[in-house]
Amino acid sequence: MIKKFNENYIYQPKKDLNISDLVNGISKANPAILSKAITLLESKRKEDKALVYSALSKLPLSENKSFRIGITGSPGVGKSTFIETFGKHLSSMGISVAVLTIDPSSKINGGSILGDKTRMEELSRESNVFIRPSPSKGELGGVTEQSYESILLCEKAGFDVILIETVGVGQSETHVKHVVDFFLLLILAGAGDELQGIKRGIMELADGIAITKSDGDNEKNAKIAKNSYQNAIHLLPAKNNNWITEVKTCSSIENKGIAEIWKLLEKFQNHCSENNWINNNRSKQDVFWFHQKLNQFLIEDFLSKNM
Repeated sequence: MIKKFNENYIYQPKKDLNISDLVNGISKANPAILSKAITLLESKRKEDKALVYSALSKLPLSENKSFRIGITGSPGVGKSTFIETFGKHLSSMGISVAVLTIDPSSKINGGSILGDKTRMEELSRESNVFIRPSPSKGELGGVTEQSYESILLCEKAGFDVILIETVGVGQSETHVKHVVDFFLLLILAGAGDELQGIKRGIMELADGIAITKSDGDNEKNAKIAKNSYQNAIHLLPAKNNNWITEVKTCSSIENKGIAEIWKLLEKFQNHCSENNWINNNRSKQDVFWFHQKLNQFLIEDFLSKNM
């Protein structure tokens, strides 16, 4: 049925991993090996990246493609809290989940806090959940240079759902659309986000909108915001997959509306399976990232010879 982590597979730390170690560990969804593979992708050493690329080429094609979900929203909207509650909901249904989070890097020293796994403490204890934060390293677009490969690794490991939490900087979160099937925009009602969210840009990319923190005194504001956004959606151009963006309200703390959001995602999957949109879109994404990676390799090669 659903592939979970192989708890009998014991990872013996080594100084150096070889291709066989990576292929064996990733195919068995071993969290230590999977995390190490992503670390190698993030390395500045060409040899480290080449090792992972070789392993990727030797890993068999996944029988079932993962459902890739991008989640974005302004700082303070509750992305991590939502992902923890949403992830626990999926895990309780036997759905394996990989969470890839992007943390902003300091422009001064280049460092990142990478504290998402700590903030999602309960979710990280689930046996069929993998959480891996990565630094943005100043990349725009909401994802990192290696987000595409990290997603491929998680898919090769057999995860059913891959959640990608973006940096959350607003209108520039565009590249994430090129790595996901469904793009979920989180908005906080009553915090001035209504006007900002209605701006064309990131809202045009959203396949679903969730008004967060719909509880207590803010529940009324959330319902008003929901109506405002639903009306605004009709002013946006139609999507090429004929999907109409829907707006939901939720409370991660009270676990309200979370199940409805998953039903929305399932509805999207069913809709897009009828017109084969996800497969066609994946092909376009592969072409996009091929050009991105080609440019990246050419720049790195040029800099290595001129520094």
